[in-house]
Amino acid sequence: MGKGGMSHGDKKEEENMAAWLVAKNTIKIQPFKLPPLGPQDVKVRMKAVGICGSDVHYLRAMRVADFIVKEPMVIGHECAGIIEEVGSEVKHLVVGDHVALEPGISCSHCNICKDGRYNLCRDMKFFATPPFHGSLANQVVHPADLCFKLPENVGLEEGAMCEPLSVGIHSCRRANVGPETNVLIVGAGPIGLVMMLAARAFGAPRIIIVDVDDYRLSVAKDLGADQFVKVSTSIQDVDAEVGEIQKAMGVQVDVAFDCVGFGKTMSTALNATRAGGKVCLVGMGHSEMTVPLTPAAAREVDIVGVFRYKNTWPLCLELLKSGKIDVKPLITHRFGFSQEEVVEAFETSAQGGSAIKVMFNL
Repeated sequence: MGKGGMSHGDKKEEENMAAWLVAKNTIKIQPFKLPPLGPQDVKVRMKAVGICGSDVHYLRAMRVADFIVKEPMVIGHECAGIIEEVGSEVKHLVVGDHVALEPGISCSHCNICKDGRYNLCRDMKFFATPPFHGSLANQVVHPADLCFKLPENVGLEEGAMCEPLSVGIHSCRRANVGPETNVLIVGAGPIGLVMMLAARAFGAPRIIIVDVDDYRLSVAKDLGADQFVKVSTSIQDVDAEVGEIQKAMGVQVDVAFDCVGFGKTMSTALNATRAGGKVCLVGMGHSEMTVPLTPAAAREVDIVGVFRYKNTWPLCLELLKSGKIDVKPLITHRFGFSQEEVVEAFETSAQGGSAIKVMFNL
């Protein structure tokens, strides 16, 4: 939630409005009271906020895994904006700077944080993860060290895309992707597509992507996938589809990224990966699944978990600045910040189809 307040505020402060998830399938733009600016904080006027699959899931079910929305919550966590005020101890940012915001505030003092894996901090305060508010608002207050100045040739929408791109960057680091790593990506949704862009930037020579949707596979092909395979939702088709994937790859699959997280997608990833290879579970579609672990273990296929990211924003911005990654084609729909447009934007994102990344321009 950045450090946003936990109440709606009073009428004197109604100028700062936010999109509140108030009930299942109900979002309302309402006042959002901000806390006082701390010495190491900045106040940011939001300019670009993307809709993530988790945002849609909260809207539909009021929960994601064990995170349950128990009271009204400001939604949104993929964001960038312009600095409007800086705390007394902030030296690296000034009013007017364009910044991308890393949405998670770790405790910084637990053993996990001290070990450098702050993304796993049990006391993480993360935008739009209950009970903390998100960033789909006119303004938020956030720690300055989690706000990263955008290069001159990187726009605010691209800055907001650093959040999903960070998942791809972190996944590639976890899997040690490099110039000798042939990659399979299961799922051509927004995360699968940024995963593909990240893997290419890390040097992967050959990338195959699979999905059930023809349109998303065509987008993947346009963005640089070497080949794609259309698959079904039936677990009975795994063996035949693995054969198609291996034929399309032409060489062994060194690393597979499951960007969906269903039993079938994980089974596909495990069966398609070579002996001694790696499978990264990136998507979290199901909390429990039945998968062929014993055959995978017999081939010493490593299973690597991925949760959020750490220390990724500088590299994201460098890859965007250099042109090694272009996320702009992923932004397919744009909306303003009115009640009607917020509702329409979430409906558009939830329906999928031609919508890859839906972005708010505030």
